[in-house]
Amino acid sequence: MAAVAGDSAMEVVPALAEEAATEAAGPSCLVQLPGEVLEYILCSGSLTALDIGRVSSTCRRLREVCQSSGQVWKEQFRVRWPSLMKHYSPTDYVNWLEEYKVRQKAGLEARKIVASFSKRFFSEHVPCNGFSDIENLEGPEIFFEDELVCILNMEGRKALTWKYYAKKILYYLRQQKILNNLKAFLQQPDDYESYLEGAVYIDQYCNPLSDISLRDIQAQIHSIVELVCKTLRGINSRHPSLTFRAGESSMIMEIELQSQVLDAINYVLYDQLKFKGNRMDYYNALNLYMHQVLTRRTGIPISMSLLYLTIARQLGVPLEPVNFPSHFLLRWCQGAEGATLDIFDYIYIDAFGKGKQLTVKECEYLIGQHVTAALYGVVNVKKVLQRMVGNLLSLGKREGIDQSYQLLRDSLDLYLAMYPDQVQLLLLQARLYFHLGIWPEKVLDILQHIQTLDPGQHGAVGYLVQHTLEHIERKKEEVGVEVKLRSEEKHRDVCYSIGLVMKHKRYGYNCVIYGWDPTCMMGHEWIRNMNVHSLPHGHHQPFYNVLVEDGSCRYAAQENLEYNVEPQEISHPDVGRYFSEFTGTHYIPNAELEIRYPEDLEFVYETVQNIYSAKEDTAE
Repeated sequence: MAAVAGDSAMEVVPALAEEAATEAAGPSCLVQLPGEVLEYILCSGSLTALDIGRVSSTCRRLREVCQSSGQVWKEQFRVRWPSLMKHYSPTDYVNWLEEYKVRQKAGLEARKIVASFSKRFFSEHVPCNGFSDIENLEGPEIFFEDELVCILNMEGRKALTWKYYAKKILYYLRQQKILNNLKAFLQQPDDYESYLEGAVYIDQYCNPLSDISLRDIQAQIHSIVELVCKTLRGINSRHPSLTFRAGESSMIMEIELQSQVLDAINYVLYDQLKFKGNRMDYYNALNLYMHQVLTRRTGIPISMSLLYLTIARQLGVPLEPVNFPSHFLLRWCQGAEGATLDIFDYIYIDAFGKGKQLTVKECEYLIGQHVTAALYGVVNVKKVLQRMVGNLLSLGKREGIDQSYQLLRDSLDLYLAMYPDQVQLLLLQARLYFHLGIWPEKVLDILQHIQTLDPGQHGAVGYLVQHTLEHIERKKEEVGVEVKLRSEEKHRDVCYSIGLVMKHKRYGYNCVIYGWDPTCMMGHEWIRNMNVHSLPHGHHQPFYNVLVEDGSCRYAAQENLEYNVEPQEISHPDVGRYFSEFTGTHYIPNAELEIRYPEDLEFVYETVQNIYSAKEDTAE
């Protein structure tokens, strides 16, 4: 029996199916094996779902072994979609065959929608209503998301357009879900654990493609708490915090016992684990994301304070957050319980400064100014999150002009989810969308809301309404697709083709061409500002739309470009919008781009043959 169980499943199952095909042939010795042995054979990993379906139809015995809620179909599901298993409890009854069918159907639907996006939205940003097909899909959302992740994880340099739109769809779906969860969270009463939970929502919203969960972050913090307990045991083996159970919210009232906990926290965080305030790279958004703070062991005052606060509270020290100007702090009460307290009855803790304990005077010295007593008060969860998002908002405004402003867009979404009637931020959001040329209908909705809230903004609102309506009208007037043929006489001076990896002669950046014009098509102001007239050939030469490795999109003169003798992938977020594959020497345009430049691919092949094959021959 052991020998049979050890045989290859691919050898055993066909024989099993053949012998059990008809009952007239008599019972097969294989069919009479114990159920667990048959399960072992069928779960060997060599059989597909189609194989299992065929095997289960051969006889009653195998049908029973392959029952829909049994181990065989569970293993099929697990092998095919391992990341989904975390969503199932071991104690739940699951019809695995039905789950397999639903997941398979969701995958087919996902691929169908992803495939349609390039054709539908190639010439424009995906509109707000562009995701309506996805939102109306039947079946569990986690199945659809899992298929999108599978597309993103496809190996190699192919399917770039699929990956591009799968990423956009997944980004949208997860952000919508997180934003809804955040809004529901803000309606709940505050408690100290809410500070961490709220910070995790911000982290998740700004990093929707990362696997970030409150449970994982709590687990990491719990491991730090255990280290603190170990140190605390060396200080006071009878300390009451050592008897606290996970999730227990007991508080210690004796100042001396609280001090012992804080000493242990300071030792573990700053001496043992080497956490520190990030003074060298202070204005980095990573300093505000809790999963990055834990991974990189550095942050800014507010994120370090939330970590410190969470650890201290779990060990019974009732620290409180203080929204101190320029430098977020925690406060530790030194007064008697029930007494009337003022700001001098607290010690203030600087988690950014290795847990240093400060007096009121030292706090003012820290920021170099005198502040009112009100600024030493405790703040609730919403105010803490407002400050975190406000920091992200400031960082988002610092992004370069060629970037997508994703951080600014995300932080505006978060801020307006908490404070939906902030007129200046609504106006900033409308201007940002207008500047990026996206979602004109949403811009009009925002402007209408602003006008309702503050009629005094009619000047700025009127300007944006007028130009947004003009933009919508221009879109309606666009007819057909402009096709550019290299063979036409007016294009005779065009030397390079879409998909070629180039290098800028003057600035040295690497880029890939995704469009070209026979002469410069920009306006007189752009030509003047970019000093195009100083070029030997001026604006009367071909110009190329290029995706640059730094994430920017540029318009480069032909005389400033040259072949990149060592072509490499261009890490630009929009590469997949235009290209389906990187071959190692050049990019292959997707169907939509090829329609616009139907003759370029032939020129690309000829160029690659001449440039790179010649180089290989020389090397040999």
